[in-house]
Amino acid sequence: MRGALQMVREAIASGNAAEAQALMPKAASQLDKAAKKNVIHPNKAARLKSRLMQQINALQNQAQ
Repeated sequence: MRGALQMVREAIASGNAAEAQALMPKAASQLDKAAKKNVIHPNKAARLKSRLMQQINALQNQAQ
């Protein structure tokens, strides 16, 4: 889970919106699985997914 999040964050930091968008479904899946198994709270998983998507969308809007 942490590795998937790190890869998305690195793509965002490098300014590569397309790569971040492509990596996001795997990261979201990993977060959902962790929440389902009570590794993290479901609200934390939702919060992390929401914040990552906000960053990706901001990066895409900035590129346009």
